[in-house]
Amino acid sequence: MGASRPNSIDLFCGAGGMTLGFEQAGFDVLAAFDQEKFNIATHNANFPNTKALSVDLSEHTGQSLRDLADLKVEIDVIFGGPPCQGFSYGGRQDSADERNMLVYDFARLVRELQPSYFVMENVKGLMSVRSRPILDSFVSRVKKAGYQVVEPIRVLNAADYGVPQRRWRTFVLGHRKKLPPLRYPEPRKCNSESDTPFRPLVLDAISDLPVLEEHEYLLKADTFSGPLNETNNAYARIMRGLCHDSDDKSPRRTKAKGLTGCLRTQHSKETVRRFSKVTPGRAEPISRYIRLAWDNVAPTLRAGTGAERGSHTAPRPIHPKVHRCISAREAARLHSIPDWFLFHGTRWHDFRQIGNSVPPFLARAVASQIIKVLK
Repeated sequence: MGASRPNSIDLFCGAGGMTLGFEQAGFDVLAAFDQEKFNIATHNANFPNTKALSVDLSEHTGQSLRDLADLKVEIDVIFGGPPCQGFSYGGRQDSADERNMLVYDFARLVRELQPSYFVMENVKGLMSVRSRPILDSFVSRVKKAGYQVVEPIRVLNAADYGVPQRRWRTFVLGHRKKLPPLRYPEPRKCNSESDTPFRPLVLDAISDLPVLEEHEYLLKADTFSGPLNETNNAYARIMRGLCHDSDDKSPRRTKAKGLTGCLRTQHSKETVRRFSKVTPGRAEPISRYIRLAWDNVAPTLRAGTGAERGSHTAPRPIHPKVHRCISAREAARLHSIPDWFLFHGTRWHDFRQIGNSVPPFLARAVASQIIKVLK
């Protein structure tokens, strides 16, 4: 890692969507923390230069986190997303959900660690009438800790930042008083190999991936071992590491042999029959699963619930052509997660990690604004 790169810390890191976005913007991510061990295992597999630790952040102080991760430097940025299920429109929107209180732990750790800047992200529902008192209290706490918040607080759509998916996230940006203020990023598209901006769609994202039904071994194996289809789609080529991405400042990765996240879903004949009748862009009447359309972006990919809430699988979109739900790798492509990224190997964990994470391209757009003021 280059010594001149600014540093950052990822709180409530999940599997690393925000970590990757900040790396791509030009940050070194020194440490990452999350309570779920599966998230930390995935994070360690993909970010070996970041010290990722499984901890309950509500039980730690800023100093204890410094000691655990051996952090002896001034911190440029703290970023992260406290668990959002209590705020989500897709859930119960329960303002009394105990996980909501972790937003206050984020504010406390900002006060104790004293970074120059911070970024807290959460679901769109954090801005709702029910959840707004919690957000307002968070803002009040960080202001008392000596920080200025960029207001009005905004909700950003990942589709406006080169991600082939509609996904709205609330971002709260803050900086120490007397430091240069931040701005929210302006919408931007992807750059092709000829530097022509374009907006990637489902076709760009997944049409070069293997037809899983042609490979019997993928009913049990998670890793596809054959070659991918030829493609001229710049987005797919960026995901595959074949095309230079001028916005990506992260360390160059070499993709491992094979493509993880390709485990097939074997639906019943009745389910396949129902899926076959669904027009692209429409929902299947019984499951309410939406069929992807080649010429549009994907709907929001949801996470489902954790073990403490019954381990329910979230609705997964139906493939635009094949009569099945999309694979984890197809979901990753729709999330701007590149092909070198390694998944855990179980569908439930993979989709939960994708659905809970910020698309890296969206995180990168926000992080790039901080790079500008730090320089």
